[in-house]
Amino acid sequence: MVNGNAFVEIAAILGLATLSGIVGQKLRQPLIIMFLATGILAGPSFLGIIQSYEKIELLAHIGIALLLFIVGLKLDLNLIRTTGPVALATGLGQIVFTSIIGFGIAIVMGMSYLSAAYVSVALTFSSTIIIVKLLSDKKEIDSLHGQIALGFLIVQDIAAILALVALTTLGASVSGEDPGYLSFLMIGAKGVGLLGAVALLMKYVIPYLTQRLAHSLELLTLFAIAWAILLGAGSELLGFSKEVGAFLAGISLASTAFRDSIGARLVGLRDFLLLFFFIDLGARLDLSMVGSQLGAALVFSIFVLVGNPLIVLVIMGGMGYRRRTSFLAGLTVAQISEFSLIVAALGLSIGHITEETMGLITLVGVVTIFLSTYMILYSYPLYRVLSSPLKIFERRNPYREADTDTFAETGAVDVILVGLGNYGSGLMEHLLRRKNAIVGIDFDPGTLDMWRKRGVPVHYGDMADPEMHEQLPLKKARWVISTVRSKEMNLALIHNLNKDGYTGKVALTATNSQEAAEFEKAGANLVFRPFKDATEQAADALTYAMDFLPESVDWPVSFLELRIRSDASAAGQTILELPLSASGISVLAVSRGGRIIHEPKPDFRIFPADRLLLMGHPDGLKDAETILNHLEPQRDAEDTDRFEIAEIKVSGDSDFSGKSLAELHFRQKFGATLVGIRRGQNQITTINPAERLLEGDCLIVIGKSSSIKELKNLFLV
Repeated sequence: MVNGNAFVEIAAILGLATLSGIVGQKLRQPLIIMFLATGILAGPSFLGIIQSYEKIELLAHIGIALLLFIVGLKLDLNLIRTTGPVALATGLGQIVFTSIIGFGIAIVMGMSYLSAAYVSVALTFSSTIIIVKLLSDKKEIDSLHGQIALGFLIVQDIAAILALVALTTLGASVSGEDPGYLSFLMIGAKGVGLLGAVALLMKYVIPYLTQRLAHSLELLTLFAIAWAILLGAGSELLGFSKEVGAFLAGISLASTAFRDSIGARLVGLRDFLLLFFFIDLGARLDLSMVGSQLGAALVFSIFVLVGNPLIVLVIMGGMGYRRRTSFLAGLTVAQISEFSLIVAALGLSIGHITEETMGLITLVGVVTIFLSTYMILYSYPLYRVLSSPLKIFERRNPYREADTDTFAETGAVDVILVGLGNYGSGLMEHLLRRKNAIVGIDFDPGTLDMWRKRGVPVHYGDMADPEMHEQLPLKKARWVISTVRSKEMNLALIHNLNKDGYTGKVALTATNSQEAAEFEKAGANLVFRPFKDATEQAADALTYAMDFLPESVDWPVSFLELRIRSDASAAGQTILELPLSASGISVLAVSRGGRIIHEPKPDFRIFPADRLLLMGHPDGLKDAETILNHLEPQRDAEDTDRFEIAEIKVSGDSDFSGKSLAELHFRQKFGATLVGIRRGQNQITTINPAERLLEGDCLIVIGKSSSIKELKNLFLV
């Protein structure tokens, strides 16, 4: 069809993948599924476009290497200590139980012992590439279940490497070549040598090299790609997989200051190259054998989709994890991997299995990858349906995760803050500055550990999980705030809060106006718009910088642009009152709402959110931000004297009965605002100063607690 022209072939594949992606987007299907479908369509069973398998495979391998490299970049070595035991136990336990049960099923189905052994081994390995891609897309790679899943997937990869070594040794002995009994010892020695070499480079070479290369971001990115591919190739030459080497390459750069910028620049390239991995995987399916293998493939697929997660649930539940964490981690083993296909291909080349067995394993791989993708993408709705039956997999005291919860039953809670990412952590900082009592919720163990060390009560979990509400002080909380940017999770949160009878206020975070409208309709009292709110500040800052920020001058004087926080001690003071003159610092200009005031006079008053252009000696400017944005101390009375809304009844013997609001001077005299009057069945919402208060009227007033209390006492007299 493409006349052997590889370039035309790649162009046709990319065009077909684009069309499939568009169709998938219209049908709301995951792109992974559509790319697998593209491989099936482009493969020999349908259009037969793919002829240059080796070129497709090469691009796929580079994409796999970059994927594992980026995972290694983000790996927190501290988490190995906490998730290592459960990853090892779950990884090995799942391998043992899956292989034993799978072997038994294969024997019952009439397979030979050798074929059954290959099938059972193939069923034990899960796809690291697909799982990491899905977890990364769902922003769950840093969650507890994501880290545990990553850990036992690495254990599986190591086991797969050992299985390949064993099969290679067995194949050599069958063919009469050197039996290679020392292969296992050699692979162990090579592994130690590889780890040692990477460790030495991490300590003595990579920090210096990246520092030098950082002057050019393009060169630094090129080095990162080359390092990932080079270490992947070296790992493969030593008898390991390229995935292991690329993963180690990422870990070696994870401790540098440039890992975030490198990772951000490689994500697009990674996703493009992984397209060829999924296409290659789909193209391997030979539909001519599907009919004869359909029954057996269905049985093994059900076992992988249901049995593997159950095995993980049992192991993690026994180790003291909550059923939700165990379930989400268990879903990641509900498919077989590319390693399974490699093992099967090796068995076919040795002569241990037939083409039919190879086709069976391939069909099970495609079916389980298709279905498990949906299971992982819709894991939260799936868990909500299965939450109650899964209780049998959870210990009465899930102590592993209970240890991460640091809040205790204390006094009132101002805010339960859900989501402690960049936006959530920033909000936490400002709320703590204002002396609010906060309980933080997140599923990133590293983030929780950071706040725990600062003495903030935190809890591991997800507020969309109804079970978690029982463990939180909802009855004491005035606000539940979610900074999670997921419409489904936020709607589930407000639904569960209403279901539990929560009477406080709810604030949600929306990414666009449509989401904001849905949240308000669902009952949110406040909706945050981080991107919209930030644009006005960004416009002010840009206007300020464009219009006035001076160029550098050849003189020992510097300039500093500073934004005044709303709770800063400088807010409300005049320039004369600012503690700057002793340091020789002058205020050259003030930007307010996009308007710039040049050379403000000493009696000019500073407002919150003002931007000040300061000039002075560099040493004096260093402390300017600390001085001006110092937190304004709050009086104890202000901490407790909050606004409240109350109903006050006018009694018959009250001195105020029969008087008009104008005569009472209500707002000025009582320090509270009258917002309405309930008179019998009528509601008066438009307040007329000539309105006279009658016996039995119920006044709806709002004001500070002290004013409301005083007002109640007066009307009861």
